[in-house]
Amino acid sequence: MSDESRSEAREGQGGGEGRRGRRGGRGRIPFAPENGEFRFDYKNPQQLRYFISDRGKIVPRRISGLTAKEQRRLTLAIKRARNIALLPYTAVR
Repeated sequence: MSDESRSEAREGQGGGEGRRGRRGGRGRIPFAPENGEFRFDYKNPQQLRYFISDRGKIVPRRISGLTAKEQRRLTLAIKRARNIALLPYTAVR
């Protein structure tokens, strides 16, 4: 079996595009503050709801597109808002 026929046989297995096309999933949330000094406010639950999934979890940094420092501030604001009952801890049915 030549090298070409081996690679063709491997491509035929699995019924797909190989490794490259498998990673799909959700895209990033478009978040770009107008000014450089944007702060998350725990007293504004509408703004924070944008970064909470439908199950009540905080959206991870790889999806939200925030920097590490912004993600830490976001997490702190969400936890503070949950603590004073502005946001739910779990999904609302």
